Amino acid sequence: MNKIYERYVGVLVLLPIFILIFIGGQYLKFLTLILSLIGLYEFYTILKAKNYHTFNIVSYAFTIIYFLTSKNLSTDKFLLILIAFVAICLSIPVFNLKHNFIEAALTIFGFLYVTLMFSLIPKIEAKDFGNYFVWLVFISSWGSDTFAYYFGRIFGRNKLCPKVSPKKTVEGAIGGLIGSILGCLLYGIIIYKFGVHINLYNYLIIGLIGGILSQIGDLSASIIKRYLEVKDYGKIIPGHGGILDRFDSILFVSSVVYFYLTFVVGL
Repeated sequence: MNKIYERYVGVLVLLPIFILIFIGGQYLKFLTLILSLIGLYEFYTILKAKNYHTFNIVSYAFTIIYFLTSKNLSTDKFLLILIAFVAICLSIPVFNLKHNFIEAALTIFGFLYVTLMFSLIPKIEAKDFGNYFVWLVFISSWGSDTFAYYFGRIFGRNKLCPKVSPKKTVEGAIGGLIGSILGCLLYGIIIYKFGVHINLYNYLIIGLIGGILSQIGDLSASIIKRYLEVKDYGKIIPGHGGILDRFDSILFVSSVVYFYLTFVVGL
């Protein structure tokens, strides 16, 4: 299949995802549950390349439980679910010697990396003006990716992390920060006119931290794939790879937006 044609097909696959994000509510929650399950499957599948056999069913089950109960989930109940999940994962190698504690740790990491980070997206949307704020996650990530790509192509001279991602440059990384900041700031100015009245400097800070974490998310995914000697996490999106290939930076930015709005803005 022609690569350009593949990418257009990939955009058509992604389109329903962004429609559901726009609709929000229970549709967004259901979407992020499905994305979490697919992302977990992709992550655990590529681990088999190094002969790690994770406890997939346990992780899938707790992901479903977590999403179904997360609406009114207190911190104590969340910790109870997390502790139960960790305890079960750590007990499996004790009773089944075919497994080891590295596999338990990787299973737990997958849950934290994929499920918990995806779950922050509907949590952002559930906040006051969350239907506006949820788009900061994508604007920061897209702005960073787009500006990093073009700044890297035009100005790129100095390699950023040649052993992890040979094509990335320092100039591209700086461009990524600029793109994220400008995107978030412009969006903040626009939604201010719709009654979302928080100080504009908050968007600048979210854009800055989001731009940094977006690129760290991308590099983290690259180093995992490089270690496991795979090109992509999956092939579910033609021309784009898997869910985790498209959402690697978005997952990291979701944590920035959620925790900033919660602990700094106070929403």
